[in-house]
Parts: sequence; structure tokens; C-alpha cells
Amino acid sequence: MKVRFHLPDFAEHFRFNLVFTAMLKNCPQYFREGVEIASFYGVFPPSIWNGGRTIGGVCTEDFVKNVIHAFNSQGIPLRFTFTNPVLKEEHLEDPFCNMVMRLADNGLNEAIVNSPLLEQYIRTKYPNYKLTSSTCKRITDPDHAAKELEKDYHIVVLDYDFNNKFDILEKLPHKEKIEILANACCDPGCKMRSEHYNLIGEQMIAYNKHLKERPNEPFNMNDYSKRNVGTVIKCNCRERTLFETQKLSTHVSPDAIWGKYAPMGFEQFKLEGRTASYMYLVECYMYYMVKPECRDEARMMFYYNLEQNGIVRIDG
Repeated sequence: MKVRFHLPDFAEHFRFNLVFTAMLKNCPQYFREGVEIASFYGVFPPSIWNGGRTIGGVCTEDFVKNVIHAFNSQGIPLRFTFTNPVLKEEHLEDPFCNMVMRLADNGLNEAIVNSPLLEQYIRTKYPNYKLTSSTCKRITDPDHAAKELEKDYHIVVLDYDFNNKFDILEKLPHKEKIEILANACCDPGCKMRSEHYNLIGEQMIAYNKHLKERPNEPFNMNDYSKRNVGTVIKCNCRERTLFETQKLSTHVSPDAIWGKYAPMGFEQFKLEGRTASYMYLVECYMYYMVKPECRDEARMMFYYNLEQNGIVRIDG
């Protein structure tokens, strides 16, 4: 049995995830059967192709090379969240995104796509990349989802409104290439989700423009949205704790993963948390991947190693 997790984020949580990777390798007795790291997903900011979450900051080329080597040398792919739905032709030749794609073009790394325009560009210019169809597409019709699974994608991230609807899940083909987002924080059936993804895409484009024109001035995402898009989506979903998301109908528990999903043939699971705190991520990783009876000891070991590496401070 394989249970493969796609984890956040190779840039923002770089050293955190290196410590976790070492823990999985060196302390396998803590972990549930078949746990593997399928990828670390995210982007190197300020990637204009990014979608799903607004990610600020700037990465140097040396940092990009270091991160690629650190994870790829262990056989772990980086999976780029290139899911901006509002890209135009002019954005395809973005120097930073293309630099990242060239540096990571080794046959191991992957890209998550949403925009048909960008997807075709990547397929043509960077054919070595395995492509994932994004949940940002909001494919909520079961027949449409089945057709998406027949296309040339390495993985299809299922819309999480399908989670726990086993009458639908049982009928879907190619379960081995379906990825389940297990800990979604968004309201089930949210009517604003697609609009929110579009707004995030607009923000990423505006942020990149701001960096070029006024690099020494701060950029306020909400001020931009109100001024230029006329919309500020007030959403507190991302503030939900792991324990609050467990109450949602879309929540997939670890017991369900091993007791229902994996026996049905599902083996790809995504944990969201690109902009989450380290405390949230520790609890999330312990909850999903560690045996219940080992969580306390594993959590202590994880925090100890994070502190030893200067990533968190526990003793005040």
C-alpha cells in the first residue's frame, strides 16, 4: 500500500520540510504504513504564473538552485503551482518563471496547470515536465471529471467538493492518478471560489508589476483589489485550525485514507498549508502521517530538530 503526500511549500517552508524529510527517513517507526513524500509543491516568488494563494517575496537564483538540489537529490520532485487563471500571452515569456523552469528541467520536477494558454506553452517549451490538472479548474460535474482523467495528465487534483462522496468516487476511472485534497479549509460548495482564484491571479500580476516599477515600496493586496478590481473577498476560511477543518463535510481523515481511499485505489493526497504557520503544519503532518500512538513522541522529536536547526524556538 502506497499513501503518497504532496506537501507545502518548498520555498516558504524550505528548511522546515528538510527536517521533516530527514525524520521520515530516519524514524520510519513513527509513520503509518506506506507513507511517502510524492512532492513538495509551491513556487519561488515572485512567480507571476502562481495561483491558488497570493505569495509575496523575492527569491534569488542561487536560492532556487539550492532548493532544487536539496529535494531533487533525495528523489523528491518540486511541483510548481502555476495555476494563475487570468494569464495573457504577454505573461508567458516572464523571465523569472522561465528561469525557474530551465533550472528545474531535469525530468523529475512537475507543474500544476489551470490556464490552457500556459499549459500549452509548458507542453511546447518544457516537454520534460509532468503536468497536473489543478483543482482550481472547479470541475464539479462527475462526467467532466472522468473526461479530465482520460487526458494526458500525470495527476488530476479532484475538486474537493467530491470528497467523501463515495458513490461518485467509486465510478471515477484511473484512481491511481487522482489526487485528494484532504484538509481543505474552504467552505464546502463555496460560490466564490472561482472568483477568489481569479482575484489571486490578478494580484500576482499586479505584484510583479509593482516590483518592477516601485521595488522599494510596500504592496498591499487588498488595497490593490479594492482600487483596481473593485472586489475584496472577505474570507476567514484560511484562519481555520486543523481541528476546525475536521468538522467540514469535505474533510478526509487519516483513518478514512487508510480505511477507505487507499483500499479503493487512491494513493495521492494533498495537504494544503502554503501560507500556514509552523504550528499548524506540525499538527497537520502529525495527524495525517504519524501513527496515533506515536504522535506525542514524534511531535517532540520534530520540534526538537526544528529548534536545533534554528527554525523555531521553544524555550522562550
